[in-house]
Amino acid sequence: MHLGVGSEAACPAPAPLRVPPAAALRPGRAEQSRAEQSRARPGPAPGGFYLSCRTHFSQKPFGGPRMEAPVIHRPPKVSPRSSAKIQKLCDRVASSTLLDDRRDAVRALKSLSKKYRLEVGIQAMEHLVRVLQTDRSDSEIIGYALDTLYNVISNDLEEEEQDDSEEENSPKQVDDLGSQFTEIFIKQQENVTLLLTLVEEFDFHVRWPGVKLLTSLLKQQGPQVQQIILVSPMGVSRLMDLLADSREVIRNDGVLLLQQLTKSNAAIQKIVAFENAFERLLDIITEEGNSDGGIVVEDCLILLQNLLKNNNSNQNFFKEGSYIQRMKPWFEVGDDNCGWSAQKVTNLHLMLQLVRVLVSPTNPPGATSSCQKAMFHCGLLQQLCTILMATGVPADILTETINTVSEVIRGCQMNQDYFASVNAPSNPPRPAIVVLLMSMVNERQPFVLRCAVLYCFQCFLYKNQKGQGEIVSTLLPSTIDATGNSVSAGQLLCGGLFSTDSLSNWCAAVALAHALQENATLKEQLLRVQLATSIGNPPVSLLQQCTNILSQGDKIDRRGSKVQTRVGLLMLLCTWLSNCSIAVTHFLHNPANIPFLTGQIAENLGEEEQLVQGLCALLLGISIYYNDNSLENYRKEKLKQLIEKRIGRENFIEKLGFISKHELYSRAAQKPQPSFSSPDHMMFDHEFTKLVKELEGVISKAIYKSSEEDKKEEEVKKTLEQHDNIVTHYKKVIREQDQELEELKQQVNTLKSQNEQLQTTVTQQVSQIQQHKDQYNLLKVQLGKDNQHHNSHSDTVQMNGIQVEEVSKLKEELEEWKNKHELLQGQLREKDSLIEKLKPLQLETGTEQSSQTSKSSGLEHNNELQKELEMLRTQIQLQSAEISKLQAENQKLQVMNTSADPALGDSSATAAKNLELEGRLVQEVKELKSEVKALSEEKASLKQHLDSSNSTVAILQDEKSKLQQEVAESKKEQDDLLVLLADQDQKLSALKNKLKDLGVPVEDEDDIESGDQADEDEDGDEEEQD
Repeated sequence: MHLGVGSEAACPAPAPLRVPPAAALRPGRAEQSRAEQSRARPGPAPGGFYLSCRTHFSQKPFGGPRMEAPVIHRPPKVSPRSSAKIQKLCDRVASSTLLDDRRDAVRALKSLSKKYRLEVGIQAMEHLVRVLQTDRSDSEIIGYALDTLYNVISNDLEEEEQDDSEEENSPKQVDDLGSQFTEIFIKQQENVTLLLTLVEEFDFHVRWPGVKLLTSLLKQQGPQVQQIILVSPMGVSRLMDLLADSREVIRNDGVLLLQQLTKSNAAIQKIVAFENAFERLLDIITEEGNSDGGIVVEDCLILLQNLLKNNNSNQNFFKEGSYIQRMKPWFEVGDDNCGWSAQKVTNLHLMLQLVRVLVSPTNPPGATSSCQKAMFHCGLLQQLCTILMATGVPADILTETINTVSEVIRGCQMNQDYFASVNAPSNPPRPAIVVLLMSMVNERQPFVLRCAVLYCFQCFLYKNQKGQGEIVSTLLPSTIDATGNSVSAGQLLCGGLFSTDSLSNWCAAVALAHALQENATLKEQLLRVQLATSIGNPPVSLLQQCTNILSQGDKIDRRGSKVQTRVGLLMLLCTWLSNCSIAVTHFLHNPANIPFLTGQIAENLGEEEQLVQGLCALLLGISIYYNDNSLENYRKEKLKQLIEKRIGRENFIEKLGFISKHELYSRAAQKPQPSFSSPDHMMFDHEFTKLVKELEGVISKAIYKSSEEDKKEEEVKKTLEQHDNIVTHYKKVIREQDQELEELKQQVNTLKSQNEQLQTTVTQQVSQIQQHKDQYNLLKVQLGKDNQHHNSHSDTVQMNGIQVEEVSKLKEELEEWKNKHELLQGQLREKDSLIEKLKPLQLETGTEQSSQTSKSSGLEHNNELQKELEMLRTQIQLQSAEISKLQAENQKLQVMNTSADPALGDSSATAAKNLELEGRLVQEVKELKSEVKALSEEKASLKQHLDSSNSTVAILQDEKSKLQQEVAESKKEQDDLLVLLADQDQKLSALKNKLKDLGVPVEDEDDIESGDQADEDEDGDEEEQD
């Protein structure tokens, strides 16, 4: 059988072309050099390393455009024999008609693709793509083709095989080769769509290589492949099905594929999130054992970070889906924390970073706040604080936990209050803040950990005036613990501020500055702090001690950078004095401060000292801008003149600009977290950069202002302050009135509730009093019966006297009802007679056509009235029967009362009979009352019926009057017609006589009469038609 590629001797059978081991495919260094020499071609320069080859594939896939490879630069490694072999295999794939032969050829190409990546990629890529299109029914050949393409495109295999002795530019060459082959493959977008279709196949030998190939394409040309998948119908949804695959290998590689797919593409991230990715990934993490899981957990966490980082929509979806609650079990760390594996440390580190992604300060404030509250309510913050205070936790996990807790509590009052209540498990228990500050000011702790503690302290005080007050209160004289048993946060900050370690000085100064941030009240209270410097010397204020250390900075021996200590103290003083005129006055009261600042600014120092000069200029500018002119020697105008004489305005502004131009200033202004590569770079705080940005412009303007402008500005400030005071006063009055109104409302509500309670108690007491009265009457009657046995009959009558009175009342009511009943019957009779009189009148008017409809409606209404009257009569008969029944029962009761036996000897039997009679009477009275109620209801219904009948009668009378008027009008018209006819007859007779006189023959009188009769009939017909 001739296949067009030579004889069988030239092309061996498929069996020997099985994939050899990797070691057999990797040539030695000598073989590689020989292959390079054999493949070398004359180039533009001797010793050239790169080979430029442009290959045009001869066959077009299904008539499409020719796939053209870009210029590929690679050192030649293929011998002519191997190249010919690859060419023959490609010809077999392209021209063979047998599927088995094509399959063997693709298998052979797969075995050669790792060793001869360049030649296989250039010659076989188009044929492999065609195999994917035409031979989809055979999963084996599809799998071989996908593996071959993966070996050609992926850089992972070649990077693993690279020797350490290879040249430095070799990794770059590998990346270029994979990127170029990827560009060739995705040039036809149909190839990526075909690959997505193959990934849907359930066959392992097709799906797994397809996933790996697609992942490699995304690694090489991520944005281009992402765009193709995004526009492909259901492209992302097909790939999401990989997470549901029961085979862990495909599921895990699917996670890696989605990692590459979701990088830096918000649209794909949203689609993946709404395809239930969060639920599936969290399930996988739980199945794998949370933080104790393997590398699969790490991959899932990286994918979750890709979906959530800088994506507000996905973060909101994650929060609303209650997925934050599912993160709590990740941080359940046992008591035995020794021997953590490297994978567990990595997993927990990524979990903490995922929490930070949700509460990052760069997120919108509303989204961050809602996530912080959700973390508190589900117990996640509590779990993180447990890790924070646990023992045996690795240092990097502890550092990342501190940073995570910092951002969870930042700006959230509820979380900050909880963190303030956390105590370390020590004896005696100490607040967690104190324990953390002890680590911050301890120079033996790692630098990264100290930065994390400082960030935690800053986040605890951020927008937390309550926490700021608690920290400052530990420095005030009234709250300092005289016994010295416990160390407070204020004592630790002061100890760090005045220690010999420059890093502790800087951290303590920045921490104390955050305690004063945007809080003028605490700035004034901190002026009260007095420090005992040495035995026998009077105490000095904290402000004075800071300025003394600042002026003597070079004389004190310190570990670390001396500039760092001075920068920290200057930042503290600038924060303290800004927006606080009293603190400025205290600062100016020391006569050595202003000369020191002007001397520092005026000197020409080195580059390191320029930062100190800029901060000194800022502090002096703050002393001018917030000066209230309370000290005569240091008024604003005099300070400006001093700057003009000693420094110069332009020089002052230039030194002030050193701060914002510094490189470390720009780094600190980027994000709130203090992250520095080394302690020497720790110079600026993020919040302080905001203060500099706010004050730099206003200080520059204030230096150039004249005294008149200052006076005007002061007047404006005073008026504004007065207005503010008035507004605050009225706000206070309104607030007090609101409080009074609320208190009065509460009092009214309490009084109402008390009134209701008293009313209920009164009614209860009245009912109890009535019960006691009844019991008293019964007891009294029983005593009378026991004492007078012979007068038992009279006692019985007396006992039943109340019931006889009730019976007489019922009789009277019955008589009244009888009278009312008779009156109603009389009214009904009158209505009946009126209706009977109206009937003949309606019949008389029935001849007219216009009144027929009204007559029929009146008759129908009459019939209805008659029916209603019949019903009323039956009801009245029933009521009369009930009344007669009641009368008979009443008579029976009277007979029973009168026929009581007077000679009863046994008082107990008499009492029992009397009780029985009383019960029957009570029951009968109840029945009579119910009957009376029913009769009243019947009376009301009868009244309604009478009213309706009266209205119908009135309507009928109106209709009758209308009909009578119409009849009178018709009679009048008839009379007029008769008069006209008589006139006409007279005229006719006169005309006849004239005709007779003239000799004209005239018809006989009978004929005329007959004609007249006919005319009259016709006239009548016409009138009827009209």
